[in-house]
Amino acid sequence: MRRKTTITGALVAVILVASCSDDVQLPTTPVDVTVMTRNVYVGTDVDRILTAQTPEEFVMRVVETWQMLHATDFAERAEALADEIAEAGPHLVGLQEITLFRTQSPGDAVIGGTVPAEDVYLDFLSILMNGLADRGLSYTVVAEVEATDVEVPLPLGDGTFSDVRMTDYDVVLARSDVGLSDARVGKYFAMLPVATPTGAAVEIRRGWVSVNATVEDITIRFVNTHLEPADYTDQIQAWQLGELLDLLGDETKPIVLVGDLNSEADGSGTPSYQNLLNAGYQDVHQLDPTPDGDALTCCHDLGLRNAAVQFTKRIDHILLANTPVAPEVDAWIVGHDLADRTASGLWPSDHAGVVARLTFQDD
Repeated sequence: MRRKTTITGALVAVILVASCSDDVQLPTTPVDVTVMTRNVYVGTDVDRILTAQTPEEFVMRVVETWQMLHATDFAERAEALADEIAEAGPHLVGLQEITLFRTQSPGDAVIGGTVPAEDVYLDFLSILMNGLADRGLSYTVVAEVEATDVEVPLPLGDGTFSDVRMTDYDVVLARSDVGLSDARVGKYFAMLPVATPTGAAVEIRRGWVSVNATVEDITIRFVNTHLEPADYTDQIQAWQLGELLDLLGDETKPIVLVGDLNSEADGSGTPSYQNLLNAGYQDVHQLDPTPDGDALTCCHDLGLRNAAVQFTKRIDHILLANTPVAPEVDAWIVGHDLADRTASGLWPSDHAGVVARLTFQDD
């Protein structure tokens, strides 16, 4: 399954502008399209490593985050995530923080080596796809974009080190009955550089994935992305959204944009969400209003064992554009009820997911 060829943002931009000439055509009889966005959570506090102030603290935090990764047990969480997809039955799924961990032992990162770790240790995508197959579900990986790729030394306690390499992907899955064409991926040019106390510079990259998807008599452009949080500066996120809006600016097919946008719907955070509305995008929760407390999506404790839900933000979104006749919408969230936890008490992710059933029909 690993790895599909990715396409650079510059090449995709050229393809996109050149190929968007179709008129919007809505079906004359109702067609339901169900979509889902799910940040599956990397499973550990990577930011804690990147904010270390000394080399010693950096190495210590690598150990701590490695331990948390095991404690949040993605194999167990993937069972719950697969159950969510099985219950919702989405035609299309946008996944964020699909992570591939690779190791190398002995490692060379501690001495400034540059040989990349290649031994697969934990592959989120393979685990999740196996979980879907075990449930008799037929989904395919349409496309994936590699975002951040970072490697750090992991002390083994005996004076030696392994290397741990973490690669983050955004992915689109499609049900087998969906017609697919023109899958594209790209990385944003705007990215967050982080200097580490070891002297190594890390680039936090974000990307997007899109595809033409046909369900019965409707073809949409389905887009999945994960924008940079505003922990350091909201300017990076603003630039990334600007790039995405430019890329989609000439698209005439109905657009369904999903993802962890890291921008709050109540306007208390970054302006990206409001900028999308200003650009003509419609939030599914505007078309199917839900009490705010029932639509919040973030965040569970990073250890995923909090006994009560204390979400305060709605940053995971499904938005629509290029729909001259707004579809009927039924929208809901998943991963926020106590019953959604695994047998050992883990939440499926630190985020809730969002699902929307869109009924397209011409007047």
